[in-house]
Amino acid sequence: MKASELFETLKNLQEPKGFYFNNDREMTFQLLESLIVNKERYGYMACPCRLASNDREFDKDIICPCVYREQDVKEYGSCFCGLYVSEEWNSGKIEKEYVPDRRPPEKLTKAIGLD
Repeated sequence: MKASELFETLKNLQEPKGFYFNNDREMTFQLLESLIVNKERYGYMACPCRLASNDREFDKDIICPCVYREQDVKEYGSCFCGLYVSEEWNSGKIEKEYVPDRRPPEKLTKAIGLD
């Protein structure tokens, strides 16, 4: 699958839910290409901004769109990696600020093999 195909598929699925792609198309397509790489590598589209463990069940919280996206976009206007944003974020109606990672630290410990 090409990034452009993934873009169109996800756009059609996510926009009706109120989640839009970041209008920085270069960054958006880099993230989409990374999702495709992770799909080939792990068999699932793990968030490209987090370390995956190669264990689908363990990583189910970071399969894009991750379980943290809705709260991130609601609170900050953007998800952690900036792929999905609100209309207000894209139009500049809200301030763009740092989105902290909500993933529990113990998930990172396993992903890097320190468990």
